[in-house]
Amino acid sequence: MLAIFILGLFIDFLVVPILLPVAIALDINLVWFVILISMNLQTSFLTPPFGFSLFYLKGVAPKWMKTTTIYKGVVPFILMQIMVLLLVILFPEHFIIS
Repeated sequence: MLAIFILGLFIDFLVVPILLPVAIALDINLVWFVILISMNLQTSFLTPPFGFSLFYLKGVAPKWMKTTTIYKGVVPFILMQIMVLLLVILFPEHFIIS
């Protein structure tokens, strides 16, 4: 998950094509796997240096608001997303639909 997070900062579009064959070979539940990747990439979109969601937020924010203010403002959301990601990893049976 850490590798996906780091890749998501720079080359998010390559994560699924690289890891999907590995997940299939390891017989990992693909629904759970895609949920993890989606949540992880969503978190990486909120983190610098290429936090795409941060650029969108800056685009709709008032002109007086600094980018650093936006960076500081998303920290609680990043922490919440990491906590939920950990819950999905630790308790997959609650998130997998049979």
